Amino acid sequence: MQFTETKLKGAYIIELEPHSDERGFFARSFCKKEFEKLGLNPEIVQCNVSYNKKVGTLRGMHFQKPPFEETKIVSVTKGAIYDVIIDLKTESDTYCQWFAVELTEGNNKMLYIPEGFAHGFQTLSDDTIVYYQMGNYYNPEYADGIRWDDLAFNIKWPECENRVISEKDLDYSYYKD
Repeated sequence: MQFTETKLKGAYIIELEPHSDERGFFARSFCKKEFEKLGLNPEIVQCNVSYNKKVGTLRGMHFQKPPFEETKIVSVTKGAIYDVIIDLKTESDTYCQWFAVELTEGNNKMLYIPEGFAHGFQTLSDDTIVYYQMGNYYNPEYADGIRWDDLAFNIKWPECENRVISEKDLDYSYYKD
């Protein structure tokens, strides 16, 4: 695995290093020692799958409030997403900045998202499946979010004629310090 830190401190793009032959390929997608070597949280306590029927499905921007903040490792097993994170750690040099990366079933990339970040994505194809490895258990009473279109961040989402967003995500407030 190759780890490349994004412009947001503590967030990494992880690229798999496939070993190919006539059968296909094999690649390691997680190694506790490699995560620890970089000072990343290697704890995985829960894994989740998100199936998204339509291109333009937008989920986000989600996070869990302290003391149940969570790390995430996000990958795509089918389809493609435009994956977005926002640094919400007030003590961070990149506070309130966002970063996006395209994750697809074929580009062998994952995104490591540290605690204190909001996360969301928009699908770029129909029938997209997103796989999450979580560093904390889901605690519904600490789950929260901010508006995907909040001008405080001015995220540049891909153009979409028929965006699909849940009522819950549309009801999130705009960000306040």
